[in-house]
Amino acid sequence: MNHSQITENIRKKQSLLCVGLDTDINKIPKHLLKEADPVFEFNKALIDATKEFAVAYKLNTAFYEAQGINGWISLDKTLAYIPKDIFTIADAKRGDIGNTSEQYARTFFYTYPFDSVTVAPYMGKDSVSPFLQFDGKWAIVLGLTSNVGSADFQLLNCGTEFLFNKVLQKVASWGTINNTMFVVGATQSQRLKEIRHLLPEHFFLIPGVGAQGGDLDSVCRNTLNKNAGILINASRNIIYAGNDAYFAEAAANEAYKLQTEMKRYL
Repeated sequence: MNHSQITENIRKKQSLLCVGLDTDINKIPKHLLKEADPVFEFNKALIDATKEFAVAYKLNTAFYEAQGINGWISLDKTLAYIPKDIFTIADAKRGDIGNTSEQYARTFFYTYPFDSVTVAPYMGKDSVSPFLQFDGKWAIVLGLTSNVGSADFQLLNCGTEFLFNKVLQKVASWGTINNTMFVVGATQSQRLKEIRHLLPEHFFLIPGVGAQGGDLDSVCRNTLNKNAGILINASRNIIYAGNDAYFAEAAANEAYKLQTEMKRYL
């Protein structure tokens, strides 16, 4: 999916919403556990309930990998079920030496045909470049994350700027606005405007709104550009909004509320 297709879908749905299908089998409604594939049945119901409001779905692969082969089967079935006009993200945070990254890229662009994969840039250009060689596919590179531990390295002072600034600028030079996005945490509100000034045209994937305490108004005011330019991820507050037979309806209500708020900024 290319840049203009993502933007067109945002405009059409008046939404920036990325729903995180970070499905923990220990948290899904108990009545689903009798199903042959409870994780897929949970995801399927959530997709049906939220696809009207979502422009992207993000699957955190850790929650699937932890279930072994059955988890990968659930992931594959979930990916196939997502409507083709909705952007898909493999939240895998891969990044290794070049030939290993090539195999990771093949995994998430061919074997499991996601539109994008999250990438850790710590090992440098040869660990990121293999993800940038596929037409219509995206590397979503960790920039400034929303977790407390981000301060350990990302906010290290490197003379006149922080380390995360150097990472953002360096990685941006390896790709283009058509194949490179950046993860920028919503809880880093004091940095959002600075990062958008640094990268005026790139798409950002922004986690942390909702359960992690990020503020939607601050995110939109400081990061939206002429093409929208952001995907705002919400996971727990949508997918675990309910825990009974009506969990999908509860998820739909939460997704609708977020989309309604987002619409005001578009």
